[in-house]
Amino acid sequence: MEYIENIEIKNKRVILRCDLNVTIKNNNIIDDTKIIKSVKTINYLLDKNNSIIIMSHLGKVKSEEDKTKHTLYPVYLRFKELINANIYFSKNTKGDELENIVNNLKPREILIMENTRHEDYPEKLESTSNDELSKYWASLGEFYINDAFGSSHRKHASTYGIKKYIPSAYGFLINEEVTKLNELINNPEKPFTVIMGGAKVEDKLKLIKEMLKNCDKLIVGGGIANTFLYAMGYNVGTSLVSLENIEEIKELIINYKDKIVVPIDSFVENNGEKFYRKNNAIENNDIIYDIGEESIIKYKEIIESSKTIFINGTVGLYEDDRFKNGTKKIFEILENSNTKVFVGGGDAVSATNKLGFEKSFYFKSTGGGATLEFIIDKTLKALED
Repeated sequence: MEYIENIEIKNKRVILRCDLNVTIKNNNIIDDTKIIKSVKTINYLLDKNNSIIIMSHLGKVKSEEDKTKHTLYPVYLRFKELINANIYFSKNTKGDELENIVNNLKPREILIMENTRHEDYPEKLESTSNDELSKYWASLGEFYINDAFGSSHRKHASTYGIKKYIPSAYGFLINEEVTKLNELINNPEKPFTVIMGGAKVEDKLKLIKEMLKNCDKLIVGGGIANTFLYAMGYNVGTSLVSLENIEEIKELIINYKDKIVVPIDSFVENNGEKFYRKNNAIENNDIIYDIGEESIIKYKEIIESSKTIFINGTVGLYEDDRFKNGTKKIFEILENSNTKVFVGGGDAVSATNKLGFEKSFYFKSTGGGATLEFIIDKTLKALED
């Protein structure tokens, strides 16, 4: 695909695929990072006198109830606060109402279409890149711009199908993501440390294997650390463990024993109460939810001796105030270090925003699975020809 700055795109009706899959509770947007990151491409297109049809998915739609629950209307309201233009909303993803708004769009006006995944019920037309749906959506515009990095690891109608039928390019957000992640992949300044957190090893195992090839240290935390500790023979109580991956983890521990770093103490919950466990002396009913101070000190030494850090996931249950300390302390150490820090999307970015590190760090990816897939495969499905 071409880059938006390398093409002439003026006075067109442009379909712009954004990743506006944000967390919404009680009609309030919890984290608007992805919305704000979309504004640069939107304003660029408006300055070129284009009209814009914005498409995005939001959550998974498997029922009529999900259609009501997963609506982009709160995102539309947020855009009205951020962008100086006439902005309209279509509650439909096909049909007369949508087409009437599209046909009446003037230059420098915007239509935000309802959640593309409304087309996944009752049939999965969006997520299977249904050809008729792709053609229909393509017919609404004259040019297609993909700026949805966080969705570009999927071949859906709105990320992949449309571009088969009208001229296409990618926007500023995708360009920034690809440029920065290529820097991380191809030329990280050494020593290079990876901090890997999150709940399940199976979600990150391919990434862990890929990063171990090139990093100097792999620090593990969160539920992922439980599986590593269990594979090393430690009791982890009733903590989350990915049993199906134990043999693979054991092999990694043997092959990369000088790189892998696990917690040495922790905070746990037992019968609703919080306890500290030194030397990984976990009791049978414990659930590990955070790293302890000795682990933080150990990790601090590694971080401060590193030149590049990639952090993906969190080292504890940061959503619970009782167990946010480890994640917050790691962010503070990273912020005060002279290290180039790449934050790998998903929970890690949400945690930085929730814990007061919105403007910290060299680069924060907007992708979750897309970030991981790009690092592993060096490409994204929706950007392929």
